Amino acid sequence: MRIAVLLPCYNEEPTIAKVVTDFHTALPQADIYVYDNNSTDGTAQAALQAGAIVRREPMQGKGNVIRRMFREVDADIYLMADGDDTYPADQAPQMIQPIIDNNIDMVIGDRLSSTYFEQNKRPFHNGGNRMVRWLICHFWHTDVHDIMTGYRAFSRSFVKNFPVMSGNFEIETEMTIHALDHRFLICEIPVVYRDRPEGSVSKLNTFSDGLSVLKTIVLLYKGYRPLRFFSWMAILLALAGVLMLIPVLIEYFHTGLVPRFPTLIVSMFLLLSALLSLFTGLCLDVIVNKDRRNYELHLIQQSNNQPSVL
Repeated sequence: MRIAVLLPCYNEEPTIAKVVTDFHTALPQADIYVYDNNSTDGTAQAALQAGAIVRREPMQGKGNVIRRMFREVDADIYLMADGDDTYPADQAPQMIQPIIDNNIDMVIGDRLSSTYFEQNKRPFHNGGNRMVRWLICHFWHTDVHDIMTGYRAFSRSFVKNFPVMSGNFEIETEMTIHALDHRFLICEIPVVYRDRPEGSVSKLNTFSDGLSVLKTIVLLYKGYRPLRFFSWMAILLALAGVLMLIPVLIEYFHTGLVPRFPTLIVSMFLLLSALLSLFTGLCLDVIVNKDRRNYELHLIQQSNNQPSVL
């Protein structure tokens, strides 16, 4: 089977040669692709000298690099990792085996059940990982342990049918939610995580990238679960409207007068907004379910080598 190792890189000169060599050793039959994302150091040259296939993505951002990778690279099994030498290449055969044996669509390298909290020196990252995991497990009723890991293996079906919408580090969150929503087969394998070696600098900004991830979760929840999203909005708007309306009604029942017309108008506006939100969710839910059905038909027709309806 054709195996492709995908390594998105931005200024990883201190580590990329070792990473490429380690994956060549672990998977000698695999093609190692390094996609350089406008590095200002010698990342591309080091990867090329180590034996990688080097390509470039001019649009900045990890999501943009992965979009290019998934479009251009043709293989049966894909293994994605980072070029910072934080993931163990020697576990690569273990990562791809579930795809070969059990037709798994996405294998997640679970850092959080292993050494992540011991190795990672950034406490806000630890808290952010826990919060993102709780949100997705709560919204999608799942028990995935590591949402944001960059160490994953994919089937060809997943890679060629995953519409990458994210541009930056929220891409792993988008992958996980897409797989959960479309019922792709997922399994997790605990992997040994080690912090970046001396001289290697993280490009992840805890707060700005963390906010992007949270924004992505909210937007994807709205897109994949519109009825639930807009129902919650309707409940909040209705509660606000009722709370504003109650004093007006109490005063009306006692005096027969409505002296606070602005409050009455705003409460009616909130209640109408709640009703509109509910019907918006109902309409969008019909559209999303139709799109989900067409996506399933597309996968079936693709597996049978038939022309797609999409």
